[in-house]
Amino acid sequence: MKYNRNKYQKKSFIFPIFVSLLLMVTLHSPLWGQENSFEAYSGEVLDNSTNKPLVFATLTLEGTNVSTVTNTDGEFLLKVPLSSAQKNIIISFLGYKTLILPLSQFQTEDNEILMTESVLELSEVNLSVPKDVEGLVRETLKKRGENYLNESTVMTAFYRETIKKRNRNVSLSEAVVNIYKAPYSSNKRDDLKLYKARKSTDYNKLDTLAIKLQGGPFNTLFVDMVKYPNYIFTNESFGYYNFSYDSSTRVNDELIYIINFDQKPEILNPLFTGKLYINAEKKILTSAIYSLNITDRKLASEMYVRKKPRDANVWPTEISYRVDYRERDGKWYYGYSNVLLEFKIDWDKRLFNSVYTMNCEMAITDWEKNLTNAEINSKERMRSSIILGDESIGFADPDFWGEYNIIEPEKSIESAIRKIQRQLKRDKVDENGTSAR
Repeated sequence: MKYNRNKYQKKSFIFPIFVSLLLMVTLHSPLWGQENSFEAYSGEVLDNSTNKPLVFATLTLEGTNVSTVTNTDGEFLLKVPLSSAQKNIIISFLGYKTLILPLSQFQTEDNEILMTESVLELSEVNLSVPKDVEGLVRETLKKRGENYLNESTVMTAFYRETIKKRNRNVSLSEAVVNIYKAPYSSNKRDDLKLYKARKSTDYNKLDTLAIKLQGGPFNTLFVDMVKYPNYIFTNESFGYYNFSYDSSTRVNDELIYIINFDQKPEILNPLFTGKLYINAEKKILTSAIYSLNITDRKLASEMYVRKKPRDANVWPTEISYRVDYRERDGKWYYGYSNVLLEFKIDWDKRLFNSVYTMNCEMAITDWEKNLTNAEINSKERMRSSIILGDESIGFADPDFWGEYNIIEPEKSIESAIRKIQRQLKRDKVDENGTSAR
């Protein structure tokens, strides 16, 4: 039996991410930095036996909510207040033994942190695992008010989105945002406020159009599956998935079940497939990695592409998500998320098609309890339809972010930023009427 597509489509929940193929916009003037009140530490986190970089490892200043994550090269940059020089750094990564290292052992640059994989012995695994896998997932999401931060908080986050044409960066936007996070037991949606932002776009590499990602930081925020479970799992949609146990691993020396989920073959509409990482004892979702079924590329395109030229067909070739949670004083909270969107554009009157990759990620770098229940006023509240590239300003000097923690850029992004900064300097010299050499 095949499920009725139209009937199901009305009841499905899909991430509110849209890609717009619009006209070109212009760059604005840069802002400049501020004096340091912190010490910055950089380096890389590697596997102890293979020397391979560990991607999305978390580094946290012990006793605080200050943290960052490693990039796809395993590199990190952590900015620590000068008053915290005697504290420890906690380094954690899924499936590895957690490290606690004194900050006094760190150099300002070229720190190499080696982590050891946590191998599970068969005797360590509790063989009396719940037989009802779907029931375990339901129970985990139901206990969000018990296991996750159940009070209002104000979080500081770093957000980055990039657009590449094949392997070349053509657009880059970064921002520091404040998230007014509602309690996990509340149905109230989180609010965002833009604090700082910058961008650059090379429209010469974008054919005759500009590709824009609508939603900005909301795209990553809504990947918080515990806060927004209905974008994937509802009471009804649970029945459209098959759940099964994969294997086990450890996070912070605690046993983690790895659960596979995949849409049932009789379901026609695009749903998700992936893995859930659930704390075996406390029933806590610690991570989720999943992707959209894009077998029906026409329907997948209708779900994600808001606008496009008449003479082009646009469809996704990959749509994937990741969310990681962190723990503080026995409570868990949203810590990092990543969204990858790859699209192919087939032009009617062109021999070759275009492939664009959009990637956005956001990491919580600090947070505090919202004891006064402060809210963002309507003028400063970020719209969920925001296009960050239209709001940001041009790239500036390396001290632009000041004491705010960022995700260390990948090599290609780092190179692009340096080129942008050199061009800004040349343009500034030209404006002053002197030679750029």
